[in-house]
Amino acid sequence: MRTLANIFWLGTKELRSFFHDAVLLGLVVYSFSLAVLAQAQSNSEEVHNGSLAIVDEDHSALSRRIANAFLPPYFKPPQAIAPHDVDRLMNTGQFTFVLDIPPNFERDVLAGRTPSVQLNTDATAMMQGGIGSAYVVQIVNTEVAQFVAHTEAAPPPPVDLAVRIVFNPNLTTSWFLSVMGIISNITMLAIILAGAAVIREREHGTMDHLLVMPLTPFEIAMAKVWANGLVITVAVGLSLAVVVRGILGIPIVGSVPLFMFGVALYLFFTTAVGILLGTIARSMPQLGLLYIMIALPLNLLSGANTPLESMPAVLRVAMEASPTSHFVSFAQAILYRGAGLDVVWPEFLAVTLIGMIFFVVALRRFRRVTAQAM
Repeated sequence: MRTLANIFWLGTKELRSFFHDAVLLGLVVYSFSLAVLAQAQSNSEEVHNGSLAIVDEDHSALSRRIANAFLPPYFKPPQAIAPHDVDRLMNTGQFTFVLDIPPNFERDVLAGRTPSVQLNTDATAMMQGGIGSAYVVQIVNTEVAQFVAHTEAAPPPPVDLAVRIVFNPNLTTSWFLSVMGIISNITMLAIILAGAAVIREREHGTMDHLLVMPLTPFEIAMAKVWANGLVITVAVGLSLAVVVRGILGIPIVGSVPLFMFGVALYLFFTTAVGILLGTIARSMPQLGLLYIMIALPLNLLSGANTPLESMPAVLRVAMEASPTSHFVSFAQAILYRGAGLDVVWPEFLAVTLIGMIFFVVALRRFRRVTAQAM
């Protein structure tokens, strides 16, 4: 009971220190509010207001029909340009797509020939260019087929493909990026807060005070784990409720309490990493450099940005030893697909076991550093 009491009161000291640190407090508030909003709304992977120009060398009813088929919100109203302006306008980035309809296009279509229509795409707009090119091809083919059939009903295709999109029916990017932004920020802030708590004790000279008190390194480390973990857990819950559900209006289909329980398990790992880095770094700038070396690869290779299946086999196997990969896996399963504990318990178990290993390593390092300080 005395150990638990020491851990509790040391944790309250950590909380008071955190709330008196305006920089760290502002970082937490920003990371789970404005940063999530910016990430959700600024990085769009669907075609929206694509800039399109048309070189109409046919001036026929079919070419005008094609030009009128490009409608908002996918495309801006097409602009007619001359053939000699194509290279200049593409080089200056004024248009992402330039559609060149050749002379006698309608005559060749009605004669049963297969004329070619040239589509120039600015591939520097990678996502919009790639997806938008497929949209342009589909629109042109549909308009030509309807024109040839002299009806608005296009002829039935030889194969009927029934596409059903689950979990995100409109393929809205913000539904995915907002939650992934929160997940990435959990890793970042947990490591920074725990590491900064250790360095702050050393810089302020309070570590020496703690060491002369009847406290063990385990109690000091556990106090930092639960206090900083509590701050992140509360911030995540408020971000999901206020920012994701309230401001962005994104539905969460899964169990938020189950997700928060998983966050608490994952924070056991990330705060241990932060304490470990805090014992290695001698100042906050050094902690920042160590964070870049550790946390950025964990986030980039966790599956939040690129599916693990798309990575090389060796890298995919190596990331199975990272709790971040399992955390992203069960977070997506719970929040997007509504998975229950019967589905995600293997990931929960993996995060717990790997987190305990890292905590033991961090605690041994912390004990060695405190013994040297004494």
